This record gives sequence, structure tokens and C-alpha cells, in this order.
Amino acid sequence: MKKEIKFSLVFRDMWQSAGKYVPRVDQLVKVAPAIIEMGCFARVETNGGGFEQVNLLFGENPNKAVREWTKPFHEAGIQTHMLDRALNGLRMSPVPADVRRLFYKVKKAQGTDITRTFCGLNDTRNIIPSIGYAKEAGMISQCSLCITFSPVHTVEYYVNMAKTLIEAGADEICIKDMAGIGRPVSLGKIVAGIKAIKDIPVQYHSHAGPGFNMASILEVCEAGCDYIDVGMEPLSWGTGHADLLSVQAMLKDAGFQVPEINMEAYMKVRALIQEFMDDFLGLYISPRNRLMNSLLIGPGLPGGMMGSLMADLESNLESINKYKAKRNLPFMKQDELLIKLFNEVAYVWPRVGYPPLVTPFSQYVKNLAMMNVIAMEKGKERWGMIADDIWDMLLGKAGKLPGELAPELIEKAEREGRKFFTGNPQDNYPDALDKYRKMMKENKWELGEDDEELFEYAMHPAQYEAYKSGKAKQDFLADVEKRRAER
Repeated sequence: MKKEIKFSLVFRDMWQSAGKYVPRVDQLVKVAPAIIEMGCFARVETNGGGFEQVNLLFGENPNKAVREWTKPFHEAGIQTHMLDRALNGLRMSPVPADVRRLFYKVKKAQGTDITRTFCGLNDTRNIIPSIGYAKEAGMISQCSLCITFSPVHTVEYYVNMAKTLIEAGADEICIKDMAGIGRPVSLGKIVAGIKAIKDIPVQYHSHAGPGFNMASILEVCEAGCDYIDVGMEPLSWGTGHADLLSVQAMLKDAGFQVPEINMEAYMKVRALIQEFMDDFLGLYISPRNRLMNSLLIGPGLPGGMMGSLMADLESNLESINKYKAKRNLPFMKQDELLIKLFNEVAYVWPRVGYPPLVTPFSQYVKNLAMMNVIAMEKGKERWGMIADDIWDMLLGKAGKLPGELAPELIEKAEREGRKFFTGNPQDNYPDALDKYRKMMKENKWELGEDDEELFEYAMHPAQYEAYKSGKAKQDFLADVEKRRAER
């Protein structure tokens, strides 16, 4: 019998990879007992990433959600883990160091055991401070290698990155194959390389879209992986994750020790997921995200952003076709725009230095590609519109790009008087907690238990203000009603 493989249910990411929202806290608390009853999960991904912002968009308190949602798992002895974006914390833009430090203190107090930290550029300078913050808070520090496939991202590149993180004190390594385009044999070599450095826990996270990930799961397990992230029907496969039942059956046949599944409880969880979709979450899930598509191998876009991508396509297609209508040109179809976008991502990506296509840099590359496509469809040139946050990536303010920037972009930057940055990215973002404390005092807002409300305001200022004013709840309910009426 081969080694034991443990499973983690990526409940947050299952939803984020399908659409815009995750379930509300009342729904999460309802499904937790059935997940526990399944008896097969050592870990559950409960929060992190967009979780806090989604709750604020509901007009609800994300701190309450984390505390109530993690509690039943703790009581059952199941570890909880969250996803965080290193320099960017829980948002799309960089976060001051004092806010980052508070982040871990708050999440540990709220019941999160493990922090899965990644940098969208694989810049270890952005990840290493999080190792210290996590340990200071009493959390397990799991550091991620963002997997992509390019001439720069070799097995040696990833093994060396893992070595740097392990030497800096990482407790675990996550192989974060966010687009599912890691090649199975190479992933096995990466895991074996990590285990040769130090026998620490390795967890594999992958998305199903391009079709590699079942083979990849088998390869990483053969190489010594300890935990596999899985999804569940009706949100597995497509832009989501491999399904628990398939992964368990495959690994059992290969001779690994895997947990048994209480199928009666499995069916309960499956039914509850469908119930939440029937309630309102399905209004935000594109049917296309249930499909697997080998065209995703080329652009390498991650599963986690495909939900928002399909919504973006609709509005951009409308803009392009308005232009064409005025000039009596043939209209473009959505599939045509999608292929043009995929081709443009493949063109843009090497020229912007091969940033791993993960939040927020996948969005930056996709947005830049989309602006180029729109410009060219309207008879203009590439690179005409580059947003400031994309410039920050190109100029090095968010970290070092893995590859080289194209000469035309360097020339454009110099022509516009933009300065390249080679220092530590954190230095660009001064401490801010005192400012938010002062603002909360002026608003007569409580700092919250363990300073959790202070943290939430400092991490998500605009969304927090909308939540406190009641506007977020009002806007959310109005949007749900509008979508129901249109269905």
C-alpha cells in the first residue's frame, strides 16, 4: 500500500471559479454539518481571496461570516485554510505592511488555521513577510508556487523558488496550478524536487479547464504530494476542480490510502449546493463555466477568473458591435471575440514579461489584451490604453517580472516619462492603520473584536463604507431582482 493522501474541499474556490459570489453565511452554516458528516476531508478552504469582498457586496459582515463558518470545522477537528495574495492581502491592489500584519492576527482569531500565500509574480520578496506574520499569529504558513507554462517557468525555476521559501520558514508548499496548464510530468518533478529539499507537506491545487489535472494529480501523488484539493458536483470540472469521487477512485486504484466517503452525506452536500444555486447564486454562473476546453491551454487563463471574463465579453461585444453598426460592418459574435481575446492574450503575455496568470495579473493581462482587441477592431493600434495598475506591474512596482519586457513597451514607458522600480515593492505602500483608526473614530464605528472591523475597513475601504451605509445591501438585492426578472 502506498502513502496516505488527504483531501481538502475548496468550497470557496468552487464558487469563485463558477461565478461572482459565494454563499451567504446562513447558507455556509447550513452546509457545514453535511460536509463534516462526509468524513473524508482533512481540510476545507473556507475563506480568503474574494470571500471578504463578496460578503461586503451582500451588505453583510465578513468577520461574522468567517467566525461562524470556521467554527463547526474546528469543533470537528478539520483544519481550515484561506487564500491570500501576499503584497495584495485580500484585494487586487497592494496593502501596507501594518495592515498585512493585522490581517493574520485577525484571521487566526476568527478561526482560520492555514494561510495559503501566493504572489502573482512569484516574487518571494512579497511572500516572505507573510511567513513571519503568519507564524507571529500562530498560523501555519503555506507558501504557493504559481504554476504556469512558459520558457521561463521551468522545473528548476520552481524548485529553486520552493527552496527559498522553505529556507525562509515556510511550513508547507502549495503547488497552485490555477489555470490547470501545468504539465503532469513536470509537476511530478517539481514535487519530487521539493521533497528532496525537505520532507514538508505539499498540497496540490488545480483547475480542470484544459484537461490536464487528473493526470497531474496522479503524477504529484506518485512524487510524494500529501494533500489534494478537490471540488464537488454540481460545481466540479469545467473552470472548477476535479471531482472528489473521481479523484478518490483513481487514487484508490493506484494503491494510495485514501479516506472513504459517506455517500449519504455527499448527496446532502450536493443537494444543498444546488439549492444555493437555485436560490440566487445560479444567476451569476455562466453555463460555459461548466465546460472543459482545450483552447485554454494557449492563453493559460485561470479558472478563478473565467466567471468574470464571460460577463466582460458581453459588455465589450456590445461596444464593438455599436462601432460596427455605425459603419455598416458585419457584427462580431461572442465566440469570435473569445477566440480573438485568447489569441491576443497569447501575444501579449510574453511581451509583458510572463507574469503567472493569477489574480491580479491574469486580470491585468486579460484587460490589456481586451483593450488591444477593441482598439484593433476599431482601426486603432495596440497598447493605446494601459491602465495605471497595469503600468505598476510593467514598471516593477508590484514585484519583479519573471521575464523581459518587450522593447516597444520599454520605449512607450520612457516616452511617457514613467520610471522603472527595482526596490522592495512593500516600500511603495506606507503604514495606514492609524489613518483608518482615526476615520473610524470620526465615524463612531467600533474597531471590533480583535480589531477585525478596523482590518476590514483598511483592507476594503470603499466596499466597507458601502456596507456600513446600507448601499451595498440595497444594490445587491436590486441586482438579484433584476436578474430574476430577466431570466
